[in-house]
Amino acid sequence: MEKITVINSGDITAVLDLPLDQNPAAVYLGALQPAGRRGAKRALDLVAGILSNGALGCFQINWGAVRFQHAAVIRARLADHYSPATTNHALSALRGALKAAWQLGQMAAEDYQAAAAVKSVRGSTIPAGRELSPGEIAGLMRSCEKDHTPAGARDAAIISLMYAGGLRREEVITLAMGDYSPESGKLVIHGKGKKERTAYLTNGALYAMQDWLIVRGLDPGALFYAINKGGKIITTKPMTPQAVYNLLSKRAAAAGVEAFSPHDLRRTFVSDLLDAGADIATVAKMAGHASVNTTARYDRRPEEAKKKAAELLHVPYTRRKQK
Repeated sequence: MEKITVINSGDITAVLDLPLDQNPAAVYLGALQPAGRRGAKRALDLVAGILSNGALGCFQINWGAVRFQHAAVIRARLADHYSPATTNHALSALRGALKAAWQLGQMAAEDYQAAAAVKSVRGSTIPAGRELSPGEIAGLMRSCEKDHTPAGARDAAIISLMYAGGLRREEVITLAMGDYSPESGKLVIHGKGKKERTAYLTNGALYAMQDWLIVRGLDPGALFYAINKGGKIITTKPMTPQAVYNLLSKRAAAAGVEAFSPHDLRRTFVSDLLDAGADIATVAKMAGHASVNTTARYDRRPEEAKKKAAELLHVPYTRRKQK
């Protein structure tokens, strides 16, 4: 990253050795749900790198010394090098750390308000990733069905949840047995920002969950557990986000499905519901989006309309004959 001169950088980059309950970055991150904590830390580390020319992480920055001019430089640097979404996410994390610094008495209210008032950037980008086809979803499920170990049943249930319920992988691993009602198929999901939403499992997704619960049992605890190479369920070891990523990669390889990210299942969930005619406001609630504008970014129907409109024009060109 290109080096910049930050005003009063000596105060900001003074390496701090504060207890966690007095460290603004730690206090801010600790107040977040586990699902959003990792991304927020990455964002804060990005900001800390700008402030320290890449030398320090978010826990070492003196957030109480950040002023409006620093926030403005951070905004400009982010906007020059990152997408609007990434820039605004980092600015949101910065505001969170500054608010914690103010609440901890490490900066004056007027300094906090001025620095936190830096505006978000405008603009939008096409979401990265891809949607999975119905055939690919079927292939993933078949690969699980062919696996008669406990992992096969567990993975089928997880893939079903992520596609039919639009769950993020962090949401999958935080589910407890008490969040699911076997009688109604109702699932309570703990999403970002401590917001809860519900999903209802039907048809194949419901059957996959029923098969997993036969293997798992109905005892309290995490809904999904780690499974060792011998096929034994480790009830003392809940799953991790990386474990979810790994099982999806494993099932994709077994089914001959092109590589995809865990978020691509969520993207497919939103896109397929909209394609099927579901109301966008309902889909937004199902996905846990705070705004329908976020949901609309995954709506592929406008792109299909553009494609059909482009076909109305004819370019008078004939392919060359190949020798």
